[in-house]
Amino acid sequence: MRAEQESAVHGGTEQDPGKSGGSDGRTPNGEAVIVRAPTEARNSGTYDIDLLPALDVLRQINAEDTTVAAAVAAVLPELARAVELGVAALERGAGIHYFGAGTSGRIAALDAAELPPTYGVPPEWVVAHHAGGGEALVRAVEGIEDDWESGRIDAAAVTPGSLVVGLAASGRTPYVGGALEAARERSAATVLISANPDAPLASGADVHVGVSTGAEVIAGSTRMKAGTAQKLLLNAFSTAVMVRIGRTYSNLMVGVDATNGKLRGRVVTILVEATGLAEETCAEALSEAEGDTRVALVSLLAEVDATTAARSLEKARGRVRTALANLGLPGQETPGA
Repeated sequence: MRAEQESAVHGGTEQDPGKSGGSDGRTPNGEAVIVRAPTEARNSGTYDIDLLPALDVLRQINAEDTTVAAAVAAVLPELARAVELGVAALERGAGIHYFGAGTSGRIAALDAAELPPTYGVPPEWVVAHHAGGGEALVRAVEGIEDDWESGRIDAAAVTPGSLVVGLAASGRTPYVGGALEAARERSAATVLISANPDAPLASGADVHVGVSTGAEVIAGSTRMKAGTAQKLLLNAFSTAVMVRIGRTYSNLMVGVDATNGKLRGRVVTILVEATGLAEETCAEALSEAEGDTRVALVSLLAEVDATTAARSLEKARGRVRTALANLGLPGQETPGA
């Protein structure tokens, strides 16, 4: 709750948290908020970091970084629940929306931007909303992350059945809280990714992925371990969603559309890896499939023409293994497909 994790300060005097706003994370204008979260704690192991030579500074940073992967591993069950919510949203024709401010928002924008070229998915499948808009991606816009209503406004594009993923290292960012609140009102599923297991906003999310990264090397610098954890979590989340939605075959990217010479060469290599056939054969199949990697792959593996492969893929909702199984190839079943 807010009363346990933060307090307001006016004119240098700490005020009663119960009078400075609700437990939902809203921040009244002009209020200084002291956040009492793990990400704001002082790291007792780096008190003298400013006295060290460069190599030892880097060693301390690296030593702290090595703890992040284990912290992420501890919340994989919660992340798996988030993945299934993402898959469900896409399968019902809705989308996934990321909301974040500062480092969290920039990481979200990067993840969303990389999915269309990597997996050949429409950009509206995963959309990132950064507090302050595009300008704030490259230059900090002061105060915008404290605006609960701004989060609500940016969530106006969320439709029923979508998934909203809020990212907030402290777990209390008002912008993210507003977006989560508006998402629930629009019958969207909600996930909070934070670096605070006791995040104030967690009660407003269907799933809370609260990774315990602890105190940063430099107190409060959540672009460090907390940011690294968010990058790992979002990479894993979106990759797992793409795998579960059928945008891969084995560990190969098969959603890539061969729209230029370089991509055609990459896709031919993928087809060779997946089928064991000659480059010339794979290139010919890709041409007959009009550059559609999955159509070419199903055509080659099932030994059918491109039209038959395309029809089978359509019935299989784009999943290569399901399309192959429907064409009589054994051993293609996938769990939950």
